[in-house]
Amino acid sequence: MTDPTKNNDTQLPAGWLEIESLDMDAQGIAHTPEGKVVFVEGALPFELVSANVHRKKNNWEQGTVTAIHRESSQRVRPGCPNFGLHAGACGGCKMQHLHPAAQVAVKQRVLEDNLWHLGKVKAETVARPIEGPAWGYRYRARLSVRHVRKKNAVLVGFHERKSRYVADMSECHVLPPHVNAMLVPLRELIASMDAIETCPQIELACGDDVTAMVLRHLEPLSDADLARLRAFAAQYGVQWWLQAKGPDTIKLLDEEQPQLAYGLPAFGIEMPFKPTDFTQVNPHINRVLVSKALALLDAQSDERVIDWFCGLGNFTLPIATQAREVLGIEGSETLVARSRENYKKNQASRQSLKPLCATDFVARNLFEMTPQMLVQDGAADKWLVDPPREGAFALAKALVDLHEQPELRNGWTPPKRIVYVSCNPATLARDAGLLVNCAGYRCVQAGVVNMFPHTAHVESMAVFELV
Repeated sequence: MTDPTKNNDTQLPAGWLEIESLDMDAQGIAHTPEGKVVFVEGALPFELVSANVHRKKNNWEQGTVTAIHRESSQRVRPGCPNFGLHAGACGGCKMQHLHPAAQVAVKQRVLEDNLWHLGKVKAETVARPIEGPAWGYRYRARLSVRHVRKKNAVLVGFHERKSRYVADMSECHVLPPHVNAMLVPLRELIASMDAIETCPQIELACGDDVTAMVLRHLEPLSDADLARLRAFAAQYGVQWWLQAKGPDTIKLLDEEQPQLAYGLPAFGIEMPFKPTDFTQVNPHINRVLVSKALALLDAQSDERVIDWFCGLGNFTLPIATQAREVLGIEGSETLVARSRENYKKNQASRQSLKPLCATDFVARNLFEMTPQMLVQDGAADKWLVDPPREGAFALAKALVDLHEQPELRNGWTPPKRIVYVSCNPATLARDAGLLVNCAGYRCVQAGVVNMFPHTAHVESMAVFELV
């Protein structure tokens, strides 16, 4: 009898599926003999599997792998006991069963597919992936907290896969080792508190030298609970912040604490931040990303650069070590004020280093950009664009309008190079389509940045040059 696992041309036994690729949620993609698409959780490309189909639509089905008849050579043993398809499995990671190098290859394929199918763009060069540590990288995390009466236990961690329940986890190896070691003590801390029922979340933020935890509490904390938090902080070397309502209400449990900050040593920059500020989850990759982005931008000492969606200045301040003038643009007046503070602090501390160039920050609604607003902010030789998941559609569209209606320019000229850092390949592809097909640019390079190993999240970077 012919072994169906040895010959792709042989008809598969009933119910078997051959996995062709992975989708953006790390589900295997297969087709039934009738051509219907089947998404299979837990399956990897080139495997032959059986699956329990639990959802059916007219054009597709979704299921979970139940047996692997031919295993991928890239399948590995997950590094975390909480990972898997079993009941209660943690939903924080989706790709631990796939070799890290293969994870990056999958993400590269996702980027290329999105660029072509959504934007009709093909990069002239596929850049080498930016990679870093596969474990202990997650310096930012939002951990849910639940008191489960039936278990007589407090749970602290990520949600279960496709569930609102908190996974029963005592370890997490994508967190830094010192934070991983705190998971059980954190459970014990909350279990000992008077506020055991009213603390739904702990937000983690690690700097280079400080580990901060923001405790969300729905009711005022008792003096006894505050004492418990202080004792925990002293024992484990963490800094507690308290959050009574929204992110703007956070405050340090005790004043005179060291400031949370991360460094960009290649540029002599230190970035102070608050634990609820947006900063990159993976500081190791962020340092490489900033250096790579600036190398691609290649700002010269006589050039003006605009950093769109500048945040706290993660790219703006390093660019200010190279260019003649930099303008950072962000949607929030509060962030703009904080960015100015960071600029002033770094300028004052440079002493033996080259001073930062003239740098300013302004607030704009970046999702309602117009050609007139682009002209108002002035021409720049180069742009750095680092938008949220929604992308930079309005910005790209305004650039298209100025390309197609030169009478609106009033002396304004488009940037000759754009470096676009993206956390969503779909919106990058959409915006790339506008830049390449409508605004006179070519995509000279694109590649992935493995900011979130073991997850299906795809970070990427693309470079566009004016034709």
